[in-house]
Amino acid sequence: MENVTLIDRFTTHFDILPARTEASRLEVLQLRHAVYCEELAYEPVSPSGVESDEHDAHSEFALVRHRASGRAAGCVRLIKHPGPPDWRFPFEHACGERLQPDYLDPAWRQDATEVSRLAVHQDFRRRRGEYDSPEGGGNSVADTNDRHYPLIAMGLFLAATAMIINHGSHQSFVMVEPRLSRLLHSCGLNYTLVGEIVEHHGRRGPYRTQRHEILHYLRPEGRALLEHMQHALR
Repeated sequence: MENVTLIDRFTTHFDILPARTEASRLEVLQLRHAVYCEELAYEPVSPSGVESDEHDAHSEFALVRHRASGRAAGCVRLIKHPGPPDWRFPFEHACGERLQPDYLDPAWRQDATEVSRLAVHQDFRRRRGEYDSPEGGGNSVADTNDRHYPLIAMGLFLAATAMIINHGSHQSFVMVEPRLSRLLHSCGLNYTLVGEIVEHHGRRGPYRTQRHEILHYLRPEGRALLEHMQHALR
């Protein structure tokens, strides 16, 4: 796949934007509520119609909007370390002692990040087997069957990568299902399993990417879209 093919496929149908305004932030929290609370029941339904937690206060957000309809199609956040040396990321609490001893380089703990709350609205995730997780399935980026998935999910992972680079983080983590590692690797996003698979809203594992790995392994089909997102999310 040529560079122009992936970036054109994405930008023809979707916009990527940082959710920094009150209105765009509300879109993210409402989308998360629709997916995590109403659809999947991972979190309790809130009368406010928004899903939020204590990590939002020190996070950055990206929103994918469908151009034709103007609807929010997907979102992702990047949790940044708030500073206290004893503070731990959500994936550390979820995995506990099942993490490998060297899962995190302590020299870079305070600039580490976690990719979190990645969600694709169910209306853009209507393929067999893609109803039971907020991200959807793990097919190759080259698979163009049925709607725009996995284009949105791939775009959200690249958006998170753009935020990682823009933030200057040396190491970043994500909790995903093992099958989604195929989606990450299909575009050359090198995430390495750094602990055991645990039960956390399904079978999920802690994966790490390091800054020096990102551009080294990223395939040409993803590089142009990543650069586009780095600019859009600055």
